[in-house]
Amino acid sequence: MRISDILSPAAVRTQAQASSKKRLFHDLAELAAQAYGLNAARTLDALQERESLGATGVGHGVALPHAQIAGLDRVAGLFLRLERPLDFGAVDRQPVDLVFALLAPDSPGVEHLKALALVSRTMRDADLRAKLRANDDPVALHAVLAAAQDVKAA
Repeated sequence: MRISDILSPAAVRTQAQASSKKRLFHDLAELAAQAYGLNAARTLDALQERESLGATGVGHGVALPHAQIAGLDRVAGLFLRLERPLDFGAVDRQPVDLVFALLAPDSPGVEHLKALALVSRTMRDADLRAKLRANDDPVALHAVLAAAQDVKAA
């Protein structure tokens, strides 16, 4: 599995700001509807339900929200780079500006766990995070994410 397998170029955006975590989830749900044809309301509910179990801010300005979505046939990713960091309740108490969300089928299986591990490993790379923060073009952001995985796989 590679980042490019789960992240469509249409699912990558730069966003000026999100006023709250709830607003961010709303924006992610809208992006999921545009990029993958998912029902925005169901996606929003699933993201909020999962987040209520525990914050998905993993540190270093990164959040990895994730949820299972009924009717989804494969793992799908969404990436937002926020121009203004957002308090996300991260483990290191740092605000978040890089958000990589994963949506997975609600059927049992390990694909969503593999995808979550892949994204987590990828986003731990400090050089990668710096490159993402230095770009605001969605095409460039997608290319940075896809290339990072190619380098790690080599």
